[in-house]
Amino acid sequence: MREQQSNPRWAMLDDFPIPLDRSAAEPLSVQVAEALRTAATTRVLRVGDRLPPSRALAQRLGVSRAVIAAAYDQLHAEGWLTGRRGSGTYLSTDPATAPPSTVARKGVENEPTLLDLAAGAPCIEALDRAAWRRAWRSAGDRTPEARKDRAGEPGYRDAVAEHLLRHRGLAAGAASVVLATAGTSTAVGELAAALLRPGDTVAIEDPGYLRAVGAFQAAGTTVLPVPVDAHGLCVDRIPPGVRAVYCTPAHQFPMGARMPAGRRVELVEFARSTGTLVIEDDYDGELRYDTAPLPLLAAMAPDVVVHLGTTSKIIAPTLGVGWLVARPDITEAVLAHRARIGSSPSPAGQLVLAEFARNGDLARHLRRLRRVVPPRRALLVGELADRGLPVLGDDAGSHVVVELPDAAAEAAAVDAARSRGVLLDGLARHHLATPHRFGVALGYTALTSTELARAVPIAADCLAAHVTRRS
Repeated sequence: MREQQSNPRWAMLDDFPIPLDRSAAEPLSVQVAEALRTAATTRVLRVGDRLPPSRALAQRLGVSRAVIAAAYDQLHAEGWLTGRRGSGTYLSTDPATAPPSTVARKGVENEPTLLDLAAGAPCIEALDRAAWRRAWRSAGDRTPEARKDRAGEPGYRDAVAEHLLRHRGLAAGAASVVLATAGTSTAVGELAAALLRPGDTVAIEDPGYLRAVGAFQAAGTTVLPVPVDAHGLCVDRIPPGVRAVYCTPAHQFPMGARMPAGRRVELVEFARSTGTLVIEDDYDGELRYDTAPLPLLAAMAPDVVVHLGTTSKIIAPTLGVGWLVARPDITEAVLAHRARIGSSPSPAGQLVLAEFARNGDLARHLRRLRRVVPPRRALLVGELADRGLPVLGDDAGSHVVVELPDAAAEAAAVDAARSRGVLLDGLARHHLATPHRFGVALGYTALTSTELARAVPIAADCLAAHVTRRS
């Protein structure tokens, strides 16, 4: 208490509201990080201000210390915070010099840091920190609105529409409407609550994105697994009578396949003939390096497809923004659902992205990603090839897959890598039904270049050892 009284800036943060929605799809750590960013951009926190210790803030908010530690780690990675040995954590005096890695994960106390090669994290190292700070400052200069727009900030929706037209070939016009969302999982939950009834069935890829599964199940729907092959979702295996189909055609998660044109046509024809809604999650859609992307399902068939996107894989998940593009009756149903429950996506991240896009920095960032990421993929694939390990996954996105023969081999490889300081993500946990694909999904975007160069040979050695042992 004496230390808090001697630091008035710390005391001001004690008075700053950090609302937490424990029913939301976003992790609590993401919500805390967003609130602290808002405190910085609105000048509640200023350069040099000291943040409370993670234990103190955790007690105040009624959450675990790990939640606050994760939020602080993310803000450190983005350059907002800096640590001073023996004297705490401060709003950074020079965010551009902050360490860029977001995924060198710390375990329990006294456990060494793990280099995380799991899929699904963005390449923070490629982000232009000066442009990022400009966007936050410009967003913070906006006069606060008395009410939130349930559809999203107009400037943000315009920026998303321009982004989709320029980079994804999707024209939002009279046939479709852009809504802001708080991210893909939240959008899935909103669609399920607005359009489906408890007991309705939804088809989803297996293995697939389990957060989407959780969002559907939370709305009371029944989720039915559909296998994937080298071309993505197997349309001919979709069970009869489903109300909706959820898929990741640009870069299937986690197996990495790109759905070819013929399969896309087959899915659209199925949807139209059965009255099924297709929910297209554009996972890793902006990250293509070999050829131009195929037309989006939503561009092919806006009458039966809802398109979902997010900045979590191209910028940072903590920005907490995404988008939904659908025909007007669907967007009206989503807005009505938001009105019923008093929910709407936070405008803070929307304002930041709108500013980031307005100055051309978003387009420049995407071009930079397409230059920076391919060498990372080449490093990983090269190390695997040197050990005779073939990879699965299209030349796109932010991860590849190495298959292993069985569950025992997967577990042994993951354990061996962890013992050497590298965290691997096994495929078995991504199944809805009984696991039938084993191996690991290896991400290559989130670690710094130096960390990646250390982690990749270790992962390759552990995988090669257990493929040899079990084959």
